[in-house]
Amino acid sequence: MQEQRAELKMYSDYKSPYAYLAFDPGFELEEKFNVRLRWRPFQLRIKGKGHRSVYSDDKVKYSYLDARRWANMRPGGLVIKGPLKIYDTTPALVGGLFAENHGRLLDYSRTVFERFFRRELEVDQPGAIAGVIAELGLSEQGYRDYLAGDGMVKYERAQEEAAADRIFGVPIFVFKGEPFWGHDRIGLLEHRLTEAGLALGRSVRERHQSATSPLPSGERT
Repeated sequence: MQEQRAELKMYSDYKSPYAYLAFDPGFELEEKFNVRLRWRPFQLRIKGKGHRSVYSDDKVKYSYLDARRWANMRPGGLVIKGPLKIYDTTPALVGGLFAENHGRLLDYSRTVFERFFRRELEVDQPGAIAGVIAELGLSEQGYRDYLAGDGMVKYERAQEEAAADRIFGVPIFVFKGEPFWGHDRIGLLEHRLTEAGLALGRSVRERHQSATSPLPSGERT
């Protein structure tokens, strides 16, 4: 009988550098705790330049400065360049749902995050996202059909779920209704999961890793 894991949600958007920083560490929680991470797409609404106060502009600049500091501390480093415009990431988020349906959410998301923050991918263009889908060996037309139909339905449901969870930014983790905002809150989340008795002992961790190791990269969904 398969061991049941507690649900842990992670709300994410591909245009957020902090969601990028949280993505892999978020999924790594499955290796440390008896949880199943549930990725949820969330459209982060950002005001464009000219619609923000000067203080907000300074905050945005600082946020990217801080994100780069964290990115530089990662093994090998992560490249984070500020986007040149405000993006509606719906095509990319629906692409995440499509990739998840085919067990490729991790591979897809890593590619999208990396290329977007290198300014090599337009996440608001269905054609560009379809190209990523095709690179993963998935159906480009299948993605386009999904974007025009069931994918948008599931995306809108995710936005409704986010409203019910009172999500206001990304990344936000939700455990039993309790939110943890920001990649730098993962330590607090780990403490909470430990308090809940969900920390895995070494032998259990090894069993979980053994059970998942035969799967190709990206199929832990």
